[in-house]
Amino acid sequence: MSGEQMPRNLRELGEVLAAIAVCESAGGLGAIATSDGMKTWYPRLEKPSFNPPGWVFGPVWTTLYAMMGVSGWLLWRRRDDHAAHRAGTRFAVQLMLNTLWSFIFFKWRSPGWAFLEIIALWAAIALTIRAAWRVSPLAGALLIPYLLWTSFALVLNGRIWQLNR
Repeated sequence: MSGEQMPRNLRELGEVLAAIAVCESAGGLGAIATSDGMKTWYPRLEKPSFNPPGWVFGPVWTTLYAMMGVSGWLLWRRRDDHAAHRAGTRFAVQLMLNTLWSFIFFKWRSPGWAFLEIIALWAAIALTIRAAWRVSPLAGALLIPYLLWTSFALVLNGRIWQLNR
């Protein structure tokens, strides 16, 4: 982060931590939705050779949610700016779609509907990056690894759906 964008005091540090907590909480809701399906249903599915081991997902998502939180804070701190408000709204939409995917795929055990939903999620992330970049290039850049991981997840979801029809 550049000096201008780093938290300058304890209040701003608290804001950053709160924004990270919001994103990590969205991930926590997704984990709750995922929990039962990961133990019972998901292990029985046929998966492609590029399916990562289960232990990879926790650290990857924890890191991505933290980066999303910092991005969200960078937008929030400029919330009076119309462009930042628009980017923040898009940010909120993609975060809700992110959580919803876990429910559709794991809780409701519907890879086909989850595939359609993750396409919408991918588009929402891309639109969020574009809007965020206009407000703060750093806020946009912090979301790029999330878009890349979601791209991989989209391909994985599609292949799992295809293999298990």
